Amino acid sequence: MGMARAVGLLLGVAADGAFGDPRRGHPVAGFGRAAQRLERVLYRDHKLAGVAHVAVLGGGVVAAGALVERAGRHSPVVRTLTTAAATWLVLGGRSLAVEGAAIGRELDAGELPAARERLPHLCGRDPSEMDAEGLARAAVESVAENTSDAVVAPLVWGAVAGVPGLLGYRAVNTLDAMVGYRSPRYRRFGWASARLDDVVNLLPARLAAALTVAGAPVVGGSWRGAWQSWHRDAAAHPSPNAGRVEAAFAGALEVRLGGRTVYPHGVEERPVLGEGRTPDSGHVTRAVELSRVVGGLAAVLAALTALARSRR
Repeated sequence: MGMARAVGLLLGVAADGAFGDPRRGHPVAGFGRAAQRLERVLYRDHKLAGVAHVAVLGGGVVAAGALVERAGRHSPVVRTLTTAAATWLVLGGRSLAVEGAAIGRELDAGELPAARERLPHLCGRDPSEMDAEGLARAAVESVAENTSDAVVAPLVWGAVAGVPGLLGYRAVNTLDAMVGYRSPRYRRFGWASARLDDVVNLLPARLAAALTVAGAPVVGGSWRGAWQSWHRDAAAHPSPNAGRVEAAFAGALEVRLGGRTVYPHGVEERPVLGEGRTPDSGHVTRAVELSRVVGGLAAVLAALTALARSRR
């Protein structure tokens, strides 16, 4: 079982690197539509309604994943292929790299309108009033956070829980992206999704930060700066997880992140992470390169973890 899971994870990573997200009929998009329909039925301005929302959707996806694993329990080939397919569907490494690299090129060419139009593909911030420095900072922060959320975390959960872990993690992370905002509508209803997303990302975010330290020299970055920023600055960030990876990226790239952050639902003043200059287009490109390195290290570690668990 461990060998099939390990090989499946690596095949899924390779498929994501080669093909990216499916262009049509992506199951995550279908899940999002189902979540919206259920929200219309269950929505109340109350935490319990949000608990029911995430329990039905997340529990249903985990159950479906368990059925898939059970169907292939007697066939290593089937187990390998289902793990590979699930890994490919939940990873977002290639899409993250493509979008981040495109923003870096647009900023380098001075194409600010194009960069503003593309930024929402990476994050939920309002780019309408951002200058080049603001766009670069937002891109670096989003690449860092999504390296953990869209690459490292799915692989961690795939290594320890197989297909149910892969699908269940992506369901929780998607629900957090949909309803986990601190807006008037979702402050209570989205509470359960946001807190559950915090819990399932506790270990992956810290692993992503550690892998950032390890991978920083590969892109000409500072492993020492990554380590120092992670341990000095991350705790001040409002997220218990995103701040770890963003701080590590800031230190690795020797830039300063944080500050005024504008979302559609309001403005947040983020703490300063790292030391050095404000990011520019070149730092966006290097952040994408670092993200790829971290993703590769996470893939190897996930496969080794799957093998080790089976031997125990």
